[in-house]
Amino acid sequence: MRDGENASLTTEPWLTIVGLGEDGLAGLGEEAKQAISNARLVFGGTRHLALAAPLITGESCPWSSPFETAIDVVVAMAGMPVVVLASGDPFFFGVGVTLSRRIDPSQMRVLPAPSAFSLAAARLGWALQDVVCLSLHGRPLDLLRPHLHGGTRILALTSDGEGPAAVAALMRDTGFGASAFTVLEAMGGPQERISFHTANGFDLAACHSLNVCAIEVVAGQQARVLGLTPGLDDDLFEHDGQITKREVRALTLSALSPRRGECLWDIGAGAGSIAIEWMLADPSLRAVAIEAHPERAARIGRNARAFGVPELRIVEGVVPHALADLGREPRPDAIFVGGGGSEAGVMDAALDALRPGGRLVANAVTTEMEAVLLASRAAHGGSLTRIDIARASPVGAMTGWRPAMPVTQWVWIKPALTGPDDVSEDDMGIDVGKTRGELA
Repeated sequence: MRDGENASLTTEPWLTIVGLGEDGLAGLGEEAKQAISNARLVFGGTRHLALAAPLITGESCPWSSPFETAIDVVVAMAGMPVVVLASGDPFFFGVGVTLSRRIDPSQMRVLPAPSAFSLAAARLGWALQDVVCLSLHGRPLDLLRPHLHGGTRILALTSDGEGPAAVAALMRDTGFGASAFTVLEAMGGPQERISFHTANGFDLAACHSLNVCAIEVVAGQQARVLGLTPGLDDDLFEHDGQITKREVRALTLSALSPRRGECLWDIGAGAGSIAIEWMLADPSLRAVAIEAHPERAARIGRNARAFGVPELRIVEGVVPHALADLGREPRPDAIFVGGGGSEAGVMDAALDALRPGGRLVANAVTTEMEAVLLASRAAHGGSLTRIDIARASPVGAMTGWRPAMPVTQWVWIKPALTGPDDVSEDDMGIDVGKTRGELA
């Protein structure tokens, strides 16, 4: 239940969220102006409160830090006339997303303004439905990487005046320096400026803190392009040989069958390739990479950033003991056992941790691990698959097939619970509202 539902007996919404543009009060309709004038409390950033100051008759409340504390104050005002000022569209990477997690929508009146993305598309004549819209405001620039494909149009909101230079540098470093790079600053206000560059030629000394980068991606010959299908080239990963090879990785991800909003535990993660490609499948997906070796754990972090999934969680430790660090996490929807599965207690811990109805996939290249999988299938069911791959390689002056080590793969679906009385809070799953695709 949302906190604001205790006010559901009121006939009118008590909270009004007003989207403001850089044109300030001039861009507001009468309904928004009246809401601001009648509010007992008006919350917003310092800039927003300054823009709306001529209309505010109640108390101005700048956002405090930490931000969640300020949201608590808003929730506590349930039933009073309250206004929250937001930038543009409050539900497009905006504060409305955060508020809606705590307050029932029936208690809100939302009066949006055009988002920065809408304004940028209008200035450039771009079809917004065909554009990748990203918020890099307070978020890692690495989130841009999966979208860098030749011909893609991207609108990226940055954090500050140094953001465009940082985005241009990332593109140069990854082989996309020839991309057209437009910076749109302070759109809709008196300081609006639009400048045209390439990523290679970007040389603006300073930008307005409110800016959007519009990118038309051009991929150079050495560009680091991340394909859209599972089974990315092994050479794209930093690894020490402990990596699930691309063909086996593609089959493993198919067996794991990621679905929106789910969480994967990658046990014995090695280079992190399974967890990384799981997260690349959809922005809503989350993963935890569990790795015992410190050097490999650090390498997983570097790979996650290089592939644009910096939010991959890394747990360093030996299973099953390392799983104690995840005791308060929701039970995973899928588990992959790639390394260390033959060690005592590892498979039992994985089976126990998996949520009912979840999928477990385990790969074996050693006879010891294969014996574990054979015993697991005998005890629990599931399916076994033998994966044999051979690659053409030189044999003297000719070419022959060189077989890779065969892989035995066990796929198991944990029996679902039988009725609603058996469902615990721990089995309720991941909050899809809190995904990588959102920024409140």
